[in-house]
Amino acid sequence: MDESKRPVALDAHDNALPTSPSNYPAAFLGRVAGRGKRRLGDAFGLKNFGVNLTRLEPGAISALHHRHSKQEEFVYIVSGEATLVTDAGETRLAAGMCAGFPAGGSAHHLVNRSERAVIYLEIGDRSTGDQVVYPDDDIAAVMGADGKWRFTRKDGTPY
Repeated sequence: MDESKRPVALDAHDNALPTSPSNYPAAFLGRVAGRGKRRLGDAFGLKNFGVNLTRLEPGAISALHHRHSKQEEFVYIVSGEATLVTDAGETRLAAGMCAGFPAGGSAHHLVNRSERAVIYLEIGDRSTGDQVVYPDDDIAAVMGADGKWRFTRKDGTPY
């Protein structure tokens, strides 16, 4: 985006939702139905880290169960209640609670098992060469030098 057209500030809820629910291959898009990310970091032209205001509808998940090799992630629950699923089990996260995921740490994702939407901030760096492992699914990802994810099956064949 042209720097002169970037906002100085904005109402996060006014930032447009992407047209696709995810950049996952088509075979996995249904799994993240009910998730909407307002890409706040992109709105300001941030390159080193991303900030998303994310809404999970009841029954929705934040992502496929995953862990990053280089990227660190942080989530802060703004409203509602989510279940954090990690290699160690499940943890209830209510408004005001947060969780962080160091690179190479536990695989994780959020699930909304409540009756109302969950709103949370997710923040993560954009380390090139980051590799994502999805222990429960036949998918792998690598972030290219251009900042775009490349998805393959675990055997390396592309989607």
